[in-house]
Amino acid sequence: MVKETKFYDILGVTSDCTEAQLKSAYKKGALKHHPDKNAHNPEAAEKFKDLSHAYEVLSDPQKRQLYDTYGEEGLEQGGAGGGMAAEDLFAQFFGGGSAFGSMFGGGMRDTGPKKARTISHVHKVSLEDIYRGKISKLALQKSVICPKCDGRGGKEGAVKKCTGCDGRGMKAMMRQMGPMIQRFQTVCPDCQGEGEIIRDRDRCKQCNGKKTIIERKVLHVHVDRGVKSGTKIEFRGEGDQLPGVEPGDVVFEIEQKPHSRFQRKDDDLFYHADIDLLTALAGGTIYIEHLDDRWLTVEIIPGEVISPGEVKVIRGQGMPSYRHHDFGNLYIQFNVKFPERITGPDDGPMTEEARKALEQILPPRKIDQTPPPDAMMEDFTLDTVDPTRENARARGMAMDEDDDDMHPGAERVQCASQ
Repeated sequence: MVKETKFYDILGVTSDCTEAQLKSAYKKGALKHHPDKNAHNPEAAEKFKDLSHAYEVLSDPQKRQLYDTYGEEGLEQGGAGGGMAAEDLFAQFFGGGSAFGSMFGGGMRDTGPKKARTISHVHKVSLEDIYRGKISKLALQKSVICPKCDGRGGKEGAVKKCTGCDGRGMKAMMRQMGPMIQRFQTVCPDCQGEGEIIRDRDRCKQCNGKKTIIERKVLHVHVDRGVKSGTKIEFRGEGDQLPGVEPGDVVFEIEQKPHSRFQRKDDDLFYHADIDLLTALAGGTIYIEHLDDRWLTVEIIPGEVISPGEVKVIRGQGMPSYRHHDFGNLYIQFNVKFPERITGPDDGPMTEEARKALEQILPPRKIDQTPPPDAMMEDFTLDTVDPTRENARARGMAMDEDDDDMHPGAERVQCASQ
């Protein structure tokens, strides 16, 4: 026989109840007396705590045995004091937060919006404008509080709180599916989710009861020199307006447009310059149109040979550093264009005099490998590669390989006409 039955009485079960009966009794009582459902009933909150404490003790086999033998005094001496908070126990039992926090709205925290949504736009800017800096005038449409009704949606005193949802715009619904009860929320059919009801004749003529109107706004976006792609420029409070909440923000994200001549990496610029063989060997001048309409004159020193793909740098001619006073570098990669052939006078073949002149200017020939004295020699000449002819040849070789893959014992059958 148990020493005390207080906890069993709170849950409404007998002292010999099973674990399933305990769980069912607690679930039923906790849902009934939860504080979110009984916000204005302090007795329900106390009942909820007693239910949770009783279930915490009796659902633990060791604590239940201690309680049955010695009562509450035995629990305190046995270290069962304190325990889990009622809300934590409820959350653990039902696998999450309060079931009534979403069902009945009121709850313990305000889940309503505090600020209207942010309007985001991508502002595409040319590399020239980023190099020089500019001010862009960008127009957008946003919602603003209706000036005629001051955001009420109708005449003063004509807007009534919806009684069907108590002004929340959502209604809690319950549906029984066998032994389980499904709880869900749905848009209030009485106010269509607005939380308020306005008669048609009392609606504001300017906003038609929507409380806001659409307004066109022009913003001046300052694109600083050297700004990088992905930089965000914020206009706080310039976004949508809604009654009862703070205005939203407007955010412009800078996106650099591709450029036809330059590539950018951080504060450095990269440029590809085509030069002929004579300029690469004997020097010359190239001109580069910069991003601010200047033309850079670049001298290649005679005798300083420029190799194909070689990279040179002009320091301080890159992009301006964002919000600094220095510049990056301009890197130039050279593409040396070789002539198809070197001709003599009247576009004829190279003369012996021209060949000897080149041999005197250029370094001597270097032969990496020479044949042994007793090697058998055979002379060949080089032909120009014709891509069309080579592709046809490759296809022909592929067909020959397919024929070779036939089984050696396979026979070719020819149909003879009768």
